[in-house]
Amino acid sequence: MAAAAAVRPRPLVVILGATGTGKSRLALQLGLRFGGEIVSADSMQVYKGLDIITNKASPQEQGLCKHHMISFVDPLVTNYTVVDFRNKATALIEDIVACKKLPIVVGGTNYYIESLLWNVLIDTERVCLLQEKARSPSAEEGAVDRKAELEKLASQELHHRLSQVDPKMAAKLHPHDKRKVARSLQVFEETGIPHSTLLQQQQQEEGGGPLGGGLKYPDPCIFWLHAEQAVLEERLDERVDAMLEAGLLAELRSFHRRYNQQRVDENSQDYQHGIFQSIGFKEFHQFLITEGKCSEEISHQLLDKGIQALKLVTKRYARKQNKWVRNRFLRRPGPNVPPVYGLEVSDLSRWEEEVLEPAIQIVESFSQGRRPPAEPFVMMHEPNEDTRSCHICEPCSRRIIGDREWKAHLKSKSHLFHLKKLRRLALASQSMKCHSSSTPAGNETPREEGGLKDHQM
Repeated sequence: MAAAAAVRPRPLVVILGATGTGKSRLALQLGLRFGGEIVSADSMQVYKGLDIITNKASPQEQGLCKHHMISFVDPLVTNYTVVDFRNKATALIEDIVACKKLPIVVGGTNYYIESLLWNVLIDTERVCLLQEKARSPSAEEGAVDRKAELEKLASQELHHRLSQVDPKMAAKLHPHDKRKVARSLQVFEETGIPHSTLLQQQQQEEGGGPLGGGLKYPDPCIFWLHAEQAVLEERLDERVDAMLEAGLLAELRSFHRRYNQQRVDENSQDYQHGIFQSIGFKEFHQFLITEGKCSEEISHQLLDKGIQALKLVTKRYARKQNKWVRNRFLRRPGPNVPPVYGLEVSDLSRWEEEVLEPAIQIVESFSQGRRPPAEPFVMMHEPNEDTRSCHICEPCSRRIIGDREWKAHLKSKSHLFHLKKLRRLALASQSMKCHSSSTPAGNETPREEGGLKDHQM
């Protein structure tokens, strides 16, 4: 009797795209079609509360298809990290695959998605165990808080400290990027090894490259939902209006009273960590703290200001998300960058034929080990591009990280303005030198000398 054919493991499906492109909709449809489970990769959806502003799947949607990594962290926790997310989500994905179901990762937090696709995070606890370095329980408990403590220091002080212990990493990080600088310092403090050294070791692993270690899962099926910019921005404005109709203000008021009011009274509010940094909460700060304490007219103006700010930052965030997809998957060099399949979502009336059906066919092809009917995006990177190179622009007194960023800076209005200013100063200086060299010794000018001779004659 012939041996049964080996069952091919279900592929990891990852749905990328800017907010408002329909990622959650496609994830739910694919989950229902293939018997899958959805893993949210959104850094704000892990927290309890603010369901509307963080656009969580509704209870009805979660009832149709099992969702993970949503609403399980207390809102007052501010030190939940990407390492915490990676460890929990990776275990969930392994369980889903073991149950012969389709794992579908969906979300817009870039570094959360990277942590699941690549070996890009430094696990300091694992490094210490490998070194057989003793660590006390108190040190482990305070490890994450140490990064928060470091972030309280001035940017220049932080960067100076890093340059003393890890000059290579300091040269790659901008002095004002406090989070990354603090993280590198934290890695050194916990392991005794420079962050740059650990990253280099990671890049040298099998399948590694300039961007980090190898892929965690073989042949992931990655979709990028994208739309025309003008269409997407109009859709995002409408989405904010829909949030307001769904009860956004009541949600903000309730959350503010329960978790933020006391912090504001103590002048200790923090909109840089945890759920408090969520887009859509801090934009309404002035409205929330003055409501009922000012005139109705002023309150209405502050509300409108918050709404307009929310629309602006939402569109800005969407552009940032799309930029990350282009840079991380389509333009960056490296052997460990998987193919990405684009799905055009500008016309939602054509969702079935232009989004859902192509996605189903591609997932089926991956599941059966066949070549997908659609072609992935073509890589657009420059082979010799360095994403961490350090450039110093003397005219602008700026440090620029990355070859592409440097090229963009050289073409920027700010840089061209400073160049013109320097040229004007140089021409003025040269003119003064020429004028000085043509003037004889003494206080008299040639014209005065000539005039005196004429008078004497």
